[in-house]
Amino acid sequence: MACRIGYHASHEQYAPGELLRLVTLAERAGFASGMCSDHLMPWSEEEGQSGFAWSWLGAALQATQLPFGVVTVPGGWRYHPAVHAQAAATLAEMFPGRFWMACGSGEWLNEHVVGDSWPPKAERNARLREGVDVMRALWAGETVTHRGLITVDEAKLYVRPSEPPKVVAAALSEETAEWAGEWADGLITVVGEKEGMQKIIDAFHRGGGEGKPLYLQAQLSFAKTDGEALEAAWRQWRAAMHPSPVLAQLKLPAEFDAAAEYTRREDVAKKMRISADPERHLEWLLGDTELGFEEINLHCVNRREQERFIEVFGEHVLPQLRKA
Repeated sequence: MACRIGYHASHEQYAPGELLRLVTLAERAGFASGMCSDHLMPWSEEEGQSGFAWSWLGAALQATQLPFGVVTVPGGWRYHPAVHAQAAATLAEMFPGRFWMACGSGEWLNEHVVGDSWPPKAERNARLREGVDVMRALWAGETVTHRGLITVDEAKLYVRPSEPPKVVAAALSEETAEWAGEWADGLITVVGEKEGMQKIIDAFHRGGGEGKPLYLQAQLSFAKTDGEALEAAWRQWRAAMHPSPVLAQLKLPAEFDAAAEYTRREDVAKKMRISADPERHLEWLLGDTELGFEEINLHCVNRREQERFIEVFGEHVLPQLRKA
């Protein structure tokens, strides 16, 4: 199966109207899919935006013909899974076969606003699994009453798509990937060293995910020069490059900025694909396709060069990937 190359829409970096304009440019340039984040607040004050993903997704699906995914948390904090199920069912009914969800255990940055406690990772995973089970039961037409870590009282959906949305597990570790292999419809992870990505894929397969689709969110920085690309990556994305356990525990954008105060440009260069050369980015992506990803959504963190990124990759990178 050919690998789709898509455009990641970063709500943390752009106002919703601007992001809608960019994703339509990406479709015209040849990007074949889209996905977006779902934050209440950005990771950094430098990023400075955070539109409501679910309102925006309806507009993006209407404005383009692209399939779209969203990285979201059905664990019962900011979104109750019954409300989550209704939102997803509405999009899937209006745009059949074009909407999927990547579900994770969450970050306190977005979930603390409801005033609840923030439990350890094991309990957050358990809540994630309960939330997914509730959504699937509602999509199947059941009246759901559930009393566990999440409470549901006689919920039923009266608008349901003929085909429920695909629920993909978001995993940044081998442990999470293996745990999700049995219940998830697919796996999404983030770009990293090839060996590390392969280990996450192997763990997913080991847990029961063999034959299920694989998705990748690929962060990169592209500019006219390598120096400009590195500077943009450091300014825009250093606060989001902490290890996963840290990302899950910080509460406010100011705390992410404080944690990243001593992150050096060379530290960012070790963790992100940074180059002004489209051929170098092509080499990286060709290596990703060898791992069996069905869809790779590119996130260029350089806000000042976004239109040029779309144009150059559409002209020089995407055609070569399609040929490969």
